[in-house]
Amino acid sequence: MFYILDGGLQTLVQDSGRKDYYHLGVPPSGAADRYSFCLGNILLGNPIDYAALEITLLGPKIEVRKKTVIAITGAPMDVKVNGQPIPMWESVCVQEGDVLTLRSTAKGVKTYLCVSGGIQVPDVLGSKSTYTLSQLGGFQGRKLLAGDEVIIGEPLPGVFHHVGTRIPEEYLPRFSSSIDIRMVMGISSYRLSDEGLKAFLNSEWQVGLESNNIAYRYTGATAAFQSVDPPFGAGNNASNTVDIVYPIGAIMIPNEKELILLLRDATTGGGFVTIGTTISADLDLVAQSRPHSITRFIAVTHDQAIEARMQRKRKLLSLQSLLKG
Repeated sequence: MFYILDGGLQTLVQDSGRKDYYHLGVPPSGAADRYSFCLGNILLGNPIDYAALEITLLGPKIEVRKKTVIAITGAPMDVKVNGQPIPMWESVCVQEGDVLTLRSTAKGVKTYLCVSGGIQVPDVLGSKSTYTLSQLGGFQGRKLLAGDEVIIGEPLPGVFHHVGTRIPEEYLPRFSSSIDIRMVMGISSYRLSDEGLKAFLNSEWQVGLESNNIAYRYTGATAAFQSVDPPFGAGNNASNTVDIVYPIGAIMIPNEKELILLLRDATTGGGFVTIGTTISADLDLVAQSRPHSITRFIAVTHDQAIEARMQRKRKLLSLQSLLKG
């Protein structure tokens, strides 16, 4: 068991997310940075979707009440056991009574505490992930607080023999204050003027303070609309459309000076002009973007988006094979 001495800013139970409920208004939720989350499970020999703790910016303080093996991945964070530093991206044995302390991130936003056997909370709609807006899943549908007792699984067979195993450098993600996000144009991009479309793609956009697991907000440039009347039933503002379904990763323009990019806790639909969708392989980069960091959007084809997704899948499979070997 993990006994929570201090929950940190926001520590949530997350796995790979819910499937098949988005059309009913339930977002997938799950780990915001899927790649770092998966690396932690692969490192421990867990199934790739085992639940872990997702830590945002400022980490928790946890008393370990069962000997096990852990791995810390994601945004760089100062991590200590009983006051002594331990490495990230490496399997580490912790003993009953050890106190694990995770402090603030130096870069990025999301850090993952994975444990052999996974975090054990009840499944809700097929997932252990937390959707805080509806208090759904996770640990009582909320972030962890001091005094919580979080059940962890039994260590998997043989895991103690692999303590000290480390993710090779070439598999580690990079955390930067300036990133390029690939996206596929479409949906209602025709509502932008030619100048507005060029400005969207050629400008640097800055991440806003209001960004979270639901959506990221961006400002810093102007993307002008075409001077045409909105369609019937869409409202009076140039940013309005008749209601449409929002895919995860949708990029909306609520006004000419702001972008909204939907993440894994997204609302399922609405009436803003939606000019395209972030490719799935780059959603992790979005979630690790700190406030005030710079983002540029790069238009790619549907085939390029699929290939990027397959490349990431092949990379994870390659790492699994390497660590098993």
